[in-house]
Amino acid sequence: QNYPNPFNPETKIKYTLHKSSLVKINVYDVLGDIIKTIVDETKSAGAYETTFNGTDLPSGMYFYNLVSEKSSITKKMMLIK
Repeated sequence: QNYPNPFNPETKIKYTLHKSSLVKINVYDVLGDIIKTIVDETKSAGAYETTFNGTDLPSGMYFYNLVSEKSSITKKMMLIK
């Protein structure tokens, strides 16, 4: 899960890979439209942290989807300004 949540204007997303994998993290609005791709690259096994900045977005609910070779996880996050 991202931290902090709710956030303003930045939140951090932590994830761990057990083996090298292509990782993609997209942020979506409540209508399912992609707002931003924050990670789209091959990563080695290990722990990672990425930052999402919502400065240019209105307050509201957003979702991020983390996809690697063997898993897909979607979580919700709340931006409050």
